[in-house]
Amino acid sequence: MNAQDPVYVTDDLIAQDIDAYLLKHQHKTMLRFITCGSVDDGKSTLIGRLLYDSKMIFEDQLASLEADSKVSGTQGGEIDFALLVDGLAAEREQGITIDVAYRFFATDKRKFIVADTPGHEQYTRNMVTGASTADLAVILIDARQGVLTQTRRHSYLVNLLGIRNIVLAVNKMDLVDYSAERFYEIVADYSHFAKQIGMDSFLPIPISGLKGDNIVTKSPEMPWYQGPTLLGHLEDAPISDARMGERPFRMAVQWVNRPHLDFRGFAGQISAGTVRPGDAIRVLPSGKTTTVKTIPSFDGDLPQAVAGQSVTLTFADEIDCSRGDVIVQADAPCEVADQFEATLVWMAEQEMLPGRPYLLKIGTQTVTATVTEPKYEVNVNTLEHLASKTLGLNAIGVVNISTDRPVPFEAYADNPDLGGFILIDRMTNATIAAGMLHFALRRSQNIHWQSTDVDRDAHAALKNQRARVVWFTGLSGSGKSTIANIVERKLHAMGKHTFLLDGDNVRHGLNRDLGFTDADRVENVRRVGEVAKLMSDAGLIVLTAFISPFRSERRMVREMMASGEFIEVYVDTPLEVAEARDVKGLYKKARSGQLKNFTGIDSPYEAPESPELVVNTATLSAEDAADRVIAAILSQG
Repeated sequence: MNAQDPVYVTDDLIAQDIDAYLLKHQHKTMLRFITCGSVDDGKSTLIGRLLYDSKMIFEDQLASLEADSKVSGTQGGEIDFALLVDGLAAEREQGITIDVAYRFFATDKRKFIVADTPGHEQYTRNMVTGASTADLAVILIDARQGVLTQTRRHSYLVNLLGIRNIVLAVNKMDLVDYSAERFYEIVADYSHFAKQIGMDSFLPIPISGLKGDNIVTKSPEMPWYQGPTLLGHLEDAPISDARMGERPFRMAVQWVNRPHLDFRGFAGQISAGTVRPGDAIRVLPSGKTTTVKTIPSFDGDLPQAVAGQSVTLTFADEIDCSRGDVIVQADAPCEVADQFEATLVWMAEQEMLPGRPYLLKIGTQTVTATVTEPKYEVNVNTLEHLASKTLGLNAIGVVNISTDRPVPFEAYADNPDLGGFILIDRMTNATIAAGMLHFALRRSQNIHWQSTDVDRDAHAALKNQRARVVWFTGLSGSGKSTIANIVERKLHAMGKHTFLLDGDNVRHGLNRDLGFTDADRVENVRRVGEVAKLMSDAGLIVLTAFISPFRSERRMVREMMASGEFIEVYVDTPLEVAEARDVKGLYKKARSGQLKNFTGIDSPYEAPESPELVVNTATLSAEDAADRVIAAILSQG
């Protein structure tokens, strides 16, 4: 073929080029990173510039960007790169980031997923979400403003979440005349704070996201800076999967794969280590051991699998293993415990209530957990440890956590997948906190259930009755205590063995240290529930008369008891009727402001949704209500 001969582009040639490109792209490493910092530090603009300079914008997107910049931009008609990322209408109107925006781009060396996280303090929870899967953090600082409160907050969280590759991007250098003196002043200020929070190292880079200085190419405006460009560093930064690959094998089971009777595999993502057929493994928390038989895939059995891969494992032996279990290296297992110390980042408008049961999701397992009062809350500006009884929105504190069953785990610093967790409100299913486990409490390892020869059934049989917990709930003045007292008197006359726990009486002794805040009400009910459980274990019919205003705590007590043993009685008396009675004069005090946190006035009451029995003392006498309760107790016995 002569040089002048035409070259005909065929479908086969196009397909070969596409295949070659895709193959090359497939084997690139993937770096996940976030941009964070204070409001208006230029995070969205920086990402927009990265997308633009890496040629990841199509012509129609560029045309749309130019049009949008004239309407919503902040650069006087010039291209506003932030609009590539700020997708919400509210973001464009205010020029801020509210939600976490994820963007993908690639260079010849690597693929990237970047999370643009919000700078406002009220959206700190969104920043934590974006940082939870990141390998690297770019912390932006406005060169004019220097280190701000939110810079410190985000830096503290980034370090807390275990991100060790930190870039300090001092942005808007064009607005300080590319001053080296200003850059080094900011770096010195930030270095002092970084040492305080235990941040080992960070890479400072002077940039201008708007002008493109030191983003992809070296800036001629700053010849005094000899370090890498931002993109150059991103292309060469280490990825956490490589570090996790050197640790002992760990895989949380996501799904038991059972397509037919002859196949049973256990699917999940490997969070640490390497696994091969023939390796000895242990399933936690049961502790059962076996060996890996195969690692099947669509392309045949794999010779090995490594951290970051999602795989299915088959076992050589039939042992019990299900979703939520953790498969580990047999001779190097992780710990199993049910009590921990942890750092908690509170993300809900409603403050944390110590003692309230929440759902805790760790790895692929979900358990019920309770949180203690904080050991301390962290002031991110001064790093002081502050005394606190609860945690509010965006607060960070160290707490103890107890779960209802043992959980396989590792410290978050060693394995984020098995040490990081979220808390979920059981009533709303909203995520309310993110946390990092530090270590198991010693008592979780040293305290065990002691078996006894005389069990709860034997106690109840001796009394010729079935144990019950009858839980009266309703507003103050509804008639709970009156009805409960009549019920006990009549049951006693029948020869039944009972005990009445009354709200006021208990506060003279067991709960005398508790007030009437929401947190104290939660603890009040928790303690009474535990006592009621012990009494039911003794075979008694336990009657409790408490306002117990929250569904979550009543549900917690119900779950303590054996199936069918808990009878919730809702004394459904209208507020105006209960207030008209005002037997103790409490409503009058509450209305005058002398009594705070009074249920029905300035503290809420959550009526039961599915109680076993409803009685209304506005239309029913106390004697008749008591007879209905007794009928309910005996009919279930």
